[in-house]
Amino acid sequence: MMDQEHGHVVPYETFFKVWGVLLALTMILTMVSKLFHEALSVWAMLLITPFKAGLVFYYFMHLKFEGLLLKAMVFVALATLVVFIGMLFFDISFR
Repeated sequence: MMDQEHGHVVPYETFFKVWGVLLALTMILTMVSKLFHEALSVWAMLLITPFKAGLVFYYFMHLKFEGLLLKAMVFVALATLVVFIGMLFFDISFR
């Protein structure tokens, strides 16, 4: 039984490239938070952090090799999270 199961072999080079991109994006976020106004750093975090999370899901958690149904379920869960966080911002803006 065990010899019939084949895992997905991802070359280490791919992991190192993704790690480099994640590191670069983290450095960009750090520079924006240190050099620019607080509002700009919040927007940078809101835009770049989901992209970083997507890279982690796609490559390190192997979502790349999953079926369409699981990908859709993850997308729906994340979209729901975004809607609720957006509702919190909407609520705070009218206080």
